[in-house]
Amino acid sequence: MSLKSIDARKAQTMVEAGALLIDVREPCEFDRERIPGSMLHPMSKMREAKPVTSNSGKVIFLCATGARTNANSPVLAGCTDCEAYVLEGGLGAWKRAGLPVERQERQPVSILRQALMVAGVLAIAGFVLGTYVAPAWHLLSLLVGAGLLFSGTTNFCPMAFFVSLLPWNRNKPRLPGATGIGQFG
Repeated sequence: MSLKSIDARKAQTMVEAGALLIDVREPCEFDRERIPGSMLHPMSKMREAKPVTSNSGKVIFLCATGARTNANSPVLAGCTDCEAYVLEGGLGAWKRAGLPVERQERQPVSILRQALMVAGVLAIAGFVLGTYVAPAWHLLSLLVGAGLLFSGTTNFCPMAFFVSLLPWNRNKPRLPGATGIGQFG
């Protein structure tokens, strides 16, 4: 069963009337930017979570772009006994509609984005060093590409795991409303 999509303005009206806004992104994404009053229930933990209920009988699920909520619509529908919706376009659509968001810029960017940035730097370094220093450095770019392929096929990213161990990604203060669930699920 798929959930109905609603636009940001309709979602805001429903939230003002008591609907519960559930953010399914990961804690690091939620900590950096979120809709005021939204609650964090990461998609990676949704199957294990208690059913989501709302006093108003309505729940709206959101992610960054709407892709995650749409792709997991049947799972989300099974996580609540309320009338449930997905926010069309996610947080991005909410912001484009000029609706309020809370930002904490001092929070690090998501672990996945950090891992992708490291992969990009390593791939470029392998290319440059292989071209100007020694051809053997091209193996670094090959290794990064193989790692990305492995991560895409297994849904496990070793680089993201190691990036999560960096000092700025450990024991960071959480915004009110965060569940305290770890970075990886």
